[in-house]
Amino acid sequence: MKHLKKLQKIPLIGGLVNIAISHLANSDASSISSHFSQFLRSELANTEELKREIYRLRHQVYCSELKFEEEKPDGIEADNFDLHSVHCFVRHVATNRMAGTVRLITSSNQDQLLPIEKFCSHSITDTTLAPWLFPREDICEISRLAVLSDFRRRQVDQFAGAATGAINIKSYSETELRCFPYIAICLYLAAASTAFRTDKKHAYVMMEPRLARSMAFIGIKFKQLGEAIEYHGKRAPYYINREMFLSELSPGYKKLLASIERELAYSEKNRGMLMTAPEQSSRVMLGLAH
Repeated sequence: MKHLKKLQKIPLIGGLVNIAISHLANSDASSISSHFSQFLRSELANTEELKREIYRLRHQVYCSELKFEEEKPDGIEADNFDLHSVHCFVRHVATNRMAGTVRLITSSNQDQLLPIEKFCSHSITDTTLAPWLFPREDICEISRLAVLSDFRRRQVDQFAGAATGAINIKSYSETELRCFPYIAICLYLAAASTAFRTDKKHAYVMMEPRLARSMAFIGIKFKQLGEAIEYHGKRAPYYINREMFLSELSPGYKKLLASIERELAYSEKNRGMLMTAPEQSSRVMLGLAH
């Protein structure tokens, strides 16, 4: 794969290399989807306890590691957008540790702006798909994707520890390690599944252009709405809807998406039977009640 990426830059054969990389990614996803649920499980955070666990994970990544936000004394990274968001996460089955999280921010009125509207509206130059053109209940934003450093596989020495964000490969099987790079993709799939289930028609995200290019290899092709700006690093505004998302998603990732959808539905059903009245009210606020 490393050699193929070098060939991408060569004229004439670059396009063929892109096809080869896309094929390899699809083939690997089909294989990974068979093992993913053995080691990693997608869930909805529909209790206050789970949300606080998510906020602590976000603090570790966004505040302590990446320094995008100031560190908080209570170790909690949360904001007002969380009040109208649906939170998804991936948990490592063997250790019961939360490996990564993402939120889907919704809006029900003009006072509930999406972050892309509140902080980055000036970056949207293609206004034909601007969020303010659509009914508030139809729009959402994928936000605050975070994966713990322990679950990001890197080319580092085996003895490197938590301080460098390396995985202690002695703690995980090779099959597990192969699944870890897919956590971020699976979080995007979980966010998409959640958007489908809550009938959102227009989704937005501020992300690095290189991530958008990586997502295109697996068939998730976002439409860029403007140039990259400085927003937690260089990020650009992107748009996608259900038809765009599903039309070119490769078979291997459709298989992975189906698995994630089943897990989220199971999570919602089981936790729904255990929820107390206050949690049920919170659930209605988040738009998850049927």
